[in-house]
Amino acid sequence: MLSIFDHQRTMDRRSMMTAGGLALGGLSLADLLRTQAVAGGREKPIRTGKSVVFLLQHGGPTQFETFDPKLDVPDRIRTVGGVVQTSQPGVTFGSTMSGLAKWAHRMAIVRSYTSGSASHSLRPLIGKASRKANIGTLFSRLAGANDPKTGLPSNVTLFPNTIEPGALGPDERFGKFNQTGEINSAYSAFTPGGGSTLQENMKLRLPAKRFDDRAALLKSLDGLRRDIEQSGAAEGFDKYRQQAFEIVLRGVADAFDLSREDPRTIARYDTAHFVDEDRYSGVSNGGSARRWYQNNAQTLGKELLLARRLCEAGCGFVTVATRFVWDMHADRNNLDITRGMEAVGRPFDHAVSAFIEDCEERGLSDDILLVCVGEMGRTPRINKNGGRDHWAGLAPLMLYGGGITDGQVIGQSTRDGGEPLADRTGSDNLVATILHTLLDISELRLRSELPTNLVDFASSGTPIRHLA
Repeated sequence: MLSIFDHQRTMDRRSMMTAGGLALGGLSLADLLRTQAVAGGREKPIRTGKSVVFLLQHGGPTQFETFDPKLDVPDRIRTVGGVVQTSQPGVTFGSTMSGLAKWAHRMAIVRSYTSGSASHSLRPLIGKASRKANIGTLFSRLAGANDPKTGLPSNVTLFPNTIEPGALGPDERFGKFNQTGEINSAYSAFTPGGGSTLQENMKLRLPAKRFDDRAALLKSLDGLRRDIEQSGAAEGFDKYRQQAFEIVLRGVADAFDLSREDPRTIARYDTAHFVDEDRYSGVSNGGSARRWYQNNAQTLGKELLLARRLCEAGCGFVTVATRFVWDMHADRNNLDITRGMEAVGRPFDHAVSAFIEDCEERGLSDDILLVCVGEMGRTPRINKNGGRDHWAGLAPLMLYGGGITDGQVIGQSTRDGGEPLADRTGSDNLVATILHTLLDISELRLRSELPTNLVDFASSGTPIRHLA
């Protein structure tokens, strides 16, 4: 376990040895670095060097008002709010997707994706198609729990409370985001503020009264780094322990600290101005669901910004999630389609557009794959209250970056938007696409030390057609 003490206290050699030995499943970070060095150039890395940001549109987004609008249909099916022309000739999105419409030529839209279920869950992030483990856990088990260069966790999950103290964390009524299936819990997702196993291994030991003070936490890391550098106390360590210090004190702290980001970039991503309490007034379940909408608008943009920072620093798989805001039934818990797309669709459009624009400017479009999808879609027919209900037959799926063939619409839905008409795509294809993006499958097949069942699973999947 990593133990970092208040920077005002003396740091002795033994304490530094504790910090240098960041333990992960009984193996210290220094040991991992040493093992990597011993291997030298004899083995190619399993990781491709690419990362995935998985934005879970929890609740089940509507295909009609996002990426597969329908106009030439009966009134009770027709897309609410009209459409917007995209940068791809002949392709339209729902009207609240106006920002993303400008980037359609850099995206891939799948209009024939189905999750196969109409119930709430964490599909396709976690489900049968991922062996009942978080997809990031599969990657972490095969490629390693930490990036070998920076020490960052390979698998991270972000929620509103990662960004705003007091905001909501995960809602686990329909599954736990850190599920590992048959894989050891040491490879579960690192959840800042969520108390995961890996987080316990990386806990920063400060006085209890200051542990919840993020600013003090980061200040202590900076102070400890300066103390070590000025005292020369690290000179007696072998180079692997010194490298471990650099990883812990520079990479990890910096990547999670949004205050180090350019204020103009933060402003570009920020979705807080979309918070509108009046818009949530139709939800009457005691205010709980209203808070879901408020937290989503308040933090979604910054969650995506943090995800980009983590990917740049070496994290391979980042989940971004809020709570059930896409569940637009028009009942006491949920908004109708019209208000729901204003309350949820617009901050989504703003945040994802900012992410794409930022990646384009930073030259990351081939290095980061963004996946936007939920656990199901919505019914073709609008219900009597103006909402759309759960639907298993079809769901929207959008991908950007990661080296995919962009500017295309894959598949086709039926006239009423309820079923795939051509090029049916399932969760197994999406999981395979993600794993093939993250892993060098040819190299993976050569690694006899890895679990055969997981290697076979990762290497035998069929990615979404036309993306490569």
